[in-house]
Amino acid sequence: MDVKGRPGAVAEAELGSRLRMLRLNRGLRMRQLADLAGCSESMISKIEKGNAAPSVRALHAISAALGTTIGALFETQQNEGLVKRVGERPVIRLRSEDDETPAVALERIAPTQMGALLEVNIHIVEPGAQSDGAISHEGEELGYVLDGCLELTVDDETYFLQTGDSFWFPSTQRHHYHNPGRTLARVLWVNTPPTF
Repeated sequence: MDVKGRPGAVAEAELGSRLRMLRLNRGLRMRQLADLAGCSESMISKIEKGNAAPSVRALHAISAALGTTIGALFETQQNEGLVKRVGERPVIRLRSEDDETPAVALERIAPTQMGALLEVNIHIVEPGAQSDGAISHEGEELGYVLDGCLELTVDDETYFLQTGDSFWFPSTQRHHYHNPGRTLARVLWVNTPPTF
C-alpha cells in the first residue's frame, strides 16, 4: 500500500509553507529555529521549500521549538465536519532518520483543532519500519492493532502485539515501536493531549 499517492495525502510543499508561516509569525530566523530544534539550518530550509520530508523526531523537535504540535503543522482550514470518509483523510508521510529504513505514515482520523483533548491517528508502519528512537512527553497513549504486528517498547520493556491486541501507557515513559513482520501494520493510536 503506497500511502503517499492516496487522496488526502499531505504534500511536503504544504508542510513547508506552514512551517515557514509559523516560524515567521514567531519572529524566528531559520538559524534560530534550527538551534532551538537541534537540527541544521539547511534541513529547515529544505523542509520549508518542500525538498525534504522530516523524520518524526525532527517534527517533534521543530513543533516544540515553535510552541505547537505536529498536528498543527498539518491542520486544514476547511470545515472538517463530523464524518471522515475513507480515502479523504489526510495522511502524513514521515521519513526515517537514516532515509533508508522503511517509512511510517499517520492517517489523521480526527481533525486537529485548537483546544482538542484527543489526537487520533492510524499509524501505518511498513515492514521493517520503526519510530525514530524512544521519546517521552506529557500525556497518555492507547492503541489497538488493526492489522499486522508491532513490537512496542515502553521503558525498556518490549511487547509483541498482533491484530486485536491493545495497549495503554503514560506518555512520560520512553517509548518507541517497530514492525518486525512481513506485512503492513496498521495501529489505531490515541494521544492526549495532542502531540502529533
